[in-house]
Amino acid sequence: MKSLKLADGFTIREMTSKEFFPLFGKHYDSIFGDDHTFFPETYYSVNEKEKIDVLRERMGNLFQLNLGLFSPDGEFIGFSFGVQESEETFYMMASAILEPFRKKGFYSLLLDEVVERCKEEGFQKIYGTHCATNNSVLIPKLKRGFVFSKIELSDMFGTIIHLQYYTNPLRRKVLDYRSGLRVPGKEIKKIMKFDREPGIK
Repeated sequence: MKSLKLADGFTIREMTSKEFFPLFGKHYDSIFGDDHTFFPETYYSVNEKEKIDVLRERMGNLFQLNLGLFSPDGEFIGFSFGVQESEETFYMMASAILEPFRKKGFYSLLLDEVVERCKEEGFQKIYGTHCATNNSVLIPKLKRGFVFSKIELSDMFGTIIHLQYYTNPLRRKVLDYRSGLRVPGKEIKKIMKFDREPGIK
């Protein structure tokens, strides 16, 4: 498992699920206790749970990334974890920094590490879902190059914003053109076949 040493003795460590989730669970209530998440699996029937387990097994051995942020004395002070969603997409499921260590740039450092690890693995897209007013997460992600991709009405979380990062620079250029942010340059015009008349193959 990889480890990244930060300034002043702080460390980001890649962790196994067995190492990570007990620490995550210990701090869950202090970080997410006041949110309004609905966990549907709590209310599944036995039959539904059995079928979900079968479906999960069919997905095989997908890539997972569990990162823990540790203080110089070994205290677990932040995290980010996520899973492979498809052959090209990684879903950042949850990330947070414990209250006393917020607004010190640690979230951005965790985010950088997630992006770099996902690039190493070959993912084309990285995305996360966020409460529309969670500026402490939205702003660092937007600064890092994530872009608004959609709004979703979720039974679990309510109204959430999807922020997406493209590891391939060309795909980001195409997205900027598609969104109306940029007029197409020569590269995009060629790719999007601007030189063809409509209806001509």
